[in-house]
Amino acid sequence: MDTKVNLAGVELKNPVMTASGTFGSGEEYSEFVDLSRLGAVVTKGVANVPWPGNPVPRIAETKSGMMNAIGLQNPGIDVFCRRDIPFLKQFDTKIIVNVCGKTMEDYCEVVERLGEEEVDMLEINISCPNVKEGGIAFGQNPKAVEEITAEVKKRAKQPVIMKLSPNVTDITETAKAAEAGGADVLSLINTLTGMKIDIHRRAFALANKTGGLSGPAVKPVAVRMVYQVANAVKLPVIGMGGIETAEDAIEFLLAGASAVSVGTANFYNPSATVQVAEGIEDYLERYGFEHVSDLTGLVK
Repeated sequence: MDTKVNLAGVELKNPVMTASGTFGSGEEYSEFVDLSRLGAVVTKGVANVPWPGNPVPRIAETKSGMMNAIGLQNPGIDVFCRRDIPFLKQFDTKIIVNVCGKTMEDYCEVVERLGEEEVDMLEINISCPNVKEGGIAFGQNPKAVEEITAEVKKRAKQPVIMKLSPNVTDITETAKAAEAGGADVLSLINTLTGMKIDIHRRAFALANKTGGLSGPAVKPVAVRMVYQVANAVKLPVIGMGGIETAEDAIEFLLAGASAVSVGTANFYNPSATVQVAEGIEDYLERYGFEHVSDLTGLVK
């Protein structure tokens, strides 16, 4: 069986990777998971300068999921390049760096810096609030999506993945905008905006009031959006949102994804990524598929 997938010229040994923000930058999970068994490690978001993140509490459990308002806390690009990239280079896996920013210039600064580093792909987190536009997320405005994609592509030495926000009326509009801007790959979905109130304290569960909902609760929404986007653009799609098992991952592949990311499941099952990869192999054998790519978009 051939489990390799090709994303914009980058070959992954299998279609399973980690979802940004749920796996640190790899070292945090390396005692539980052999990183060399993954198609790629997608790092936590990296900014041009250290970000302290939001005040606590920043995580709240929900039925079939969790909400987070971490605020993309990260040590900044200098520490990341000095500490995290050398660690990941020890393993036989692809390195995908998630990039975040508050202005177009922030993103471009990180992308240019990563052009000097041995990383395989860049994933641009456009769910970040654009401070110059009143805090509206880059990913909620198709024009802004096309502009930031084009600016990043001008500077990037590696293939560019644009990570789409589901907090829009029609996700195919932002997908087409990213494609028009020159994106190489799309990944979706990022978290859905939600809120939880503690009725006993009569207070918000998160200090930020709202947070990003992830986990199994969002999977049906994510599968629908992946299907829509895969049929609206010609770019490869990385599907994510509530994947716990190989069955979940295969659902995304059949909907049109070329690869998948495992996120929230890592928090309660550190071995989830490897189990998903092994389960996909079992499925291919069981149903007589020679190539994992044969599953992509099989359900129309």
